[in-house]
Formats: sequence, C-alpha cells, structure tokens
Amino acid sequence: MQWPAGILKPLVTFEELKSAEFSPSPINWGRESIGQRVASMRKERGYKRVELAGKIGILQTLVADYENDRLRLTAETAVRFAMALDVSLDELLHPKVSKTAGRKASRMVPRRLEQFEALPGTQQALLPKTIELFLENAALKSARRA
Repeated sequence: MQWPAGILKPLVTFEELKSAEFSPSPINWGRESIGQRVASMRKERGYKRVELAGKIGILQTLVADYENDRLRLTAETAVRFAMALDVSLDELLHPKVSKTAGRKASRMVPRRLEQFEALPGTQQALLPKTIELFLENAALKSARRA
C-alpha cells in the first residue's frame, strides 16, 4: 500500500495484525520481567498472593499467572497492582525508575505489628523477650566471628 506524503507508515498494518504469523514479542527488560517485579514487590511488602488478589479484586491463580508471565498486564490491571502495592506505574512497569538508594522499607514489620496488637496481653508480653533473646544471640554469634 502506498502512503500519501506527510502520513507516517504504521509499524504494523491491519493485515499483519490479522495474520496468524504476527505475534509481538514481549519487551526485553533486561534483569527481570514485569511479572517477576510484581512478585518481588509483593514479597517485599509481606503479602501472600491471596492477600494481593483480594486487594486487586482478582483470583489468586491470576496473580500467579501474572507473576509467572503467563498473562500480560492490561492497563487497568497494572493500575490495580500499582495501587495495591503502593508504587507508581513507572516503578511497576519500568525497571530503571525503581528507587534503589531510597528503597522503601519492608511493610512486613508494620503488618506483623498489627497482628501483634491483636494478641492477648499475656502473649504480647512474651514477644519482646523473645526478640531480645534472638538479638542477643545474633550479637554473640557476630562477636565470635570477628
């Protein structure tokens, strides 16, 4: 097909899109895929797949499919993932935008604190003692290595 002067030729024609031979390959992001990034962000924030699925409003199996790159994110799904993970779309979709120097702290600790506050008082009293013993033991092991 001849394209009139001043009109840019499209990258893909309608005929190519209709043909079974045309299948755009996913963008090579280098280090990790978008699905892998979703999985790592989910784990950093201490969510299980079922919890993230509930926040987004999809099935847990779909979260697994997105994380394993069996499904591609739609624009709406990407927005839902970004909102649920409390990141910008740029951080979710583009690896170079991720903040490495000012990395957000893991959300696992605050979530665990909420669970801790829901415990009965007797169980709450035991946890700080357990943490102290653990930290003292880690300090002793570190001192032995030095």
